[in-house]
Amino acid sequence: MTCSDAAVPVTVLRLLDGGMALVDTGSGQEEVSVALVEARPGDTVLVHAGEAIAVTERHP
Repeated sequence: MTCSDAAVPVTVLRLLDGGMALVDTGSGQEEVSVALVEARPGDTVLVHAGEAIAVTERHP
């Protein structure tokens, strides 16, 4: 997903098995790991190198 030192905000569409999630990147959908955060569908998370590293906006 990212190849620089920048994290990218994405929206969690749904949680998948194995600590993974399907996310909307704004230009398509990708699977990323959410093993390090407590993400829910609708949340915005920061992703770096395919790993969600922070939840920035919580979906009610």
